[in-house]
Parts: sequence; structure tokens; C-alpha cells
Amino acid sequence: MIFLIHKNGENVVRVLKNEQEIKVESSGCVAAFWELAENYPNEVIGWCEEELYEYLVRKNWNKIFHHNLIMASYAVKITFLPESIGYVDQLPFVNVNRQVKYPTWQMSSDVGGINGEVLLRFKDLFGSISNFDYLLNSVAKIGQQNGLFCYSNPELVQSFEKQELQATATSGQLFSFVFQNYNSIWTTILFWCLFKYEHKLPLWAYFQSFFKKKHFQRRINLPEVHLEHEARQISDSIDVIIPTMGRPQYLLQVLEDLSHQSLLPKTAIIVEQNPEVGSVSALPELHTRKWPFQIIHHFIHKTGACNARNISLAEVTSDWVFFADDDIRLKPDLLEEVISEATRYHFSAVNINCKQPGEETVFHKIKQWGSFGAGTSIVKSSFAKKCRFSAVFEHGFGEDADYGMQLRQEGCDIIYHPNLEIRHLKAPMGGFRQKPVMDWEKEKLLPKPSPTVMAFAIKYFTLEQIRGYKTSLFIKFYRNQPIKNPFAYIKNMRERWNKSHTWAMKLLKQEA
Repeated sequence: MIFLIHKNGENVVRVLKNEQEIKVESSGCVAAFWELAENYPNEVIGWCEEELYEYLVRKNWNKIFHHNLIMASYAVKITFLPESIGYVDQLPFVNVNRQVKYPTWQMSSDVGGINGEVLLRFKDLFGSISNFDYLLNSVAKIGQQNGLFCYSNPELVQSFEKQELQATATSGQLFSFVFQNYNSIWTTILFWCLFKYEHKLPLWAYFQSFFKKKHFQRRINLPEVHLEHEARQISDSIDVIIPTMGRPQYLLQVLEDLSHQSLLPKTAIIVEQNPEVGSVSALPELHTRKWPFQIIHHFIHKTGACNARNISLAEVTSDWVFFADDDIRLKPDLLEEVISEATRYHFSAVNINCKQPGEETVFHKIKQWGSFGAGTSIVKSSFAKKCRFSAVFEHGFGEDADYGMQLRQEGCDIIYHPNLEIRHLKAPMGGFRQKPVMDWEKEKLLPKPSPTVMAFAIKYFTLEQIRGYKTSLFIKFYRNQPIKNPFAYIKNMRERWNKSHTWAMKLLKQEA
């Protein structure tokens, strides 16, 4: 473990290896950072603001950096980008929960670390960057897209009373970062939002950003992951929860696939829904056939996947829970492979690559995932049972995204794994699947976006993220609607946005 101790991210104070001071030729923080990576490629290169060094919890560092593709930091006093980054980025990695280990590409020069060999893979792209914070955030932003696991982790340092962080980026650095790391249109959206909401007019910062070198969607070939511990023998148990409605043959095929797994589930928890009072189950085979795992079967007359999954979660007793759809196909070693990979990497939630027949894989690298698949994920039960599917999103949009955010707020990262695959048959809807007509759908002027989507934004977005989402929604939707007069369109959309906000607040009050 190497520690680069610096002053304000600019000057090197000293460098320590195993508490012994070592020499570096560079006095500047960025140059010394690259130098240490070249000289010690197999070490974690840690950085630390001078006054924070005595507060490091060094016994935690080996646990935190348990393989070489982890980058972690913690902002005690300093962050780089201001809250206005939310105008251009509405993914979960922006609004960081500093109380838990939280997935984010936002790095702080206060304290953190990265493997030396991994850092060197970015030198050709970022070797000209002279600002230490800009470099750290650039590495994490592009690295996260290429399989680098990036976190804010409070266990790096002793507990501090939470304080407001000071953002150090200038307007020029903010615009340059956005231009380099996002689709170019977001640079203009940032400019507009700063003008509209903060009454700023950073013309020079805006124009000069277009002369920067693009990093957006750059591919970085990271080294193979080096794990500190070999995979232990799989002894973990797993329960499967499946809400179903009117598709008995598909559901039975899922159970058939589960019965041939090399790692058998302990329990399959089936919540069968049929809204017709007096109806009987369409799944007598659950009780008449012999299955190699326990079957828990709930037959209810209330529809809704959120309610069904919550009923199932209450029954979970195993180490892991597989959130499954009722129309998927599984290869025989899928569950064993997922648990094996999760154990090796210390993952707590895996989003499995779910493809329809004939569909190609889009993302080919294991990576931190900005979403959550409520029918294609395996999660540690210790996290899964702390969360519930909110009735706010029942029969609407966003219940899986909301559940994923609850997991992240508990310190559970969600990882997408392209090599673990499920086939999604996209079976025709079965049973009485008439979508309920929501109250807001009866209005002459329909809310935009859907009130459930708005409710999600209110729960988890910063103010800047909400404003950025609103701006981008107005721009994207313009070409898909009949009002072509821009002034009439904006007036119409404002009314629809306000309606959505009103309905969303009503929904959230019911949740509370």
C-alpha cells in the first residue's frame, strides 16, 4: 500500500510505503501519482490530504480494495463537481449517500485509492490533465463504463460529522468535464440550466469546452481482475420469488428449469394472482407434482407485481433471493454461476443479462448498473429483505428502479454481468390483465411525465437533476407531439408537468 500525502491536491508532502517514507522525483501531485503507478503497478496507490492522514482507518483498506478493479474515495471536506452536474446526469451515481458504501464515479482528493496497473491504463488518455481532482473524476467516469468499480466509502477514514462539501471545480472545468464525458447536447443543456435557474451566463466556459478532446464512450482495456481470495465452495442457499398471472404453462417451464439447476433453490415462492373472486388456481401441479425444492404458493385476488413480490419477500429465508419473471428460460448451471461470481467479486446484487430470442448483448463488460431488473436479479437476502416494492408504483412505471435505489441506500451495489444470461420469452399477457385506469388518465390534459416517474424523481433526484430531467424531457418530446408552436408547446408542457408533480405528491403522501 502506497500513500501519496498531498496539500490541496497540488503539492506532494510525502509518500509512504508501509509507513516508511520513499522518494519521488515529482513534486506535483498529478506527476507523482503517475510516477508511483509506474513504479508500483501491483500496489494500491492511495492519496490523502495532509491533515486527514492520521484519521485513515488503515485496517479497512485491504478489505475495501479486495481486488484490483476497485477505485474508492471519500469526500470529507472537498468534492470536485458542484451540484449542477445534476443538470446533465440523472443516474443514481450523482446523488451520493455518504453514510454507506455507495457506487459513484465522483471522486474526492480528500482520501482514496486505486491499483497502480489499472491507473496506468488511463495514462494515454488522461496524461495531459494537470488538475488532480479532474484526473480522479475522469478516471472514474470512463473507468466505470469499462468495468472499474467505483465507490464512495466512509470506511476509509474515521467518522466525521457530516458537513457541506466544498466543490472546487471552476466553471471552465465543469463545462470541459461535461463536454468530454457526455453527449455534446448536454453541454448546451448545462448552459441553459445555469442561465435559467442560477442566473449565470458562463459564455467563455461554454464555448471553450468545445475545443477539448472527447472522452465520451472511450474504451479502456483494463487488466484481468486479480482476486485476493479464490472462490470458496458454494454452500449458499437461494430462494426464488415469482409473481404470476394467467400463464401457467410458462410458469411451470420456469420451475422445470429450476428443478434441473446444479445449485437447487431451497424454496420457490409463487404468488398467483387472479382478480376474479371465486376463481381457483390454474396451477394444481404445484401441489400434485413432486419438486426437488419446497413450494410456497399464495393464490390471491389482488393484482399487482409490487404486492406480489412483497408477499414473497416475507417468506424468504435463504442467503440469496432470485427475483424471477414467469416467462424466462434458464440454463442448468445459471444459479451456481451467479452465486460463484457474486462470491468471488463480493457482489451483493447481480443483474443478469436478460435477452429475448434473437437479441444481441449490448454491454459486454461487467459493470456497475444504473438500473435494477425486478425479474432478472439475484440479491443477498440481508439487503433484499430490508426493502419493499412501493405501492406508489403499482400498475405504473418505476417499481424496479425504486427498489434498486432502496438497495443502494442500504449500501448494496448492483452489478450487471453480461456472461450470465437468461432468455426472456416475452410471453403474451395471460389472465385478466386489463391495466387499471389511473385517476390522472381520466383528465383531459394528461400529466407528463407519468406521475409514478415523477414520484421516483422527487424521491431520489437532487433539485438540479429534476430540473435537468425536465429540460431534456421538454426537448425530446417536442418532435413526438402535434403542437409545433414552441411557445404554445412550452405552456402546454408546463401545465402537464405541474399536473404530474401534483399527482406524484399525492402518491407519495399515501406511501408515507
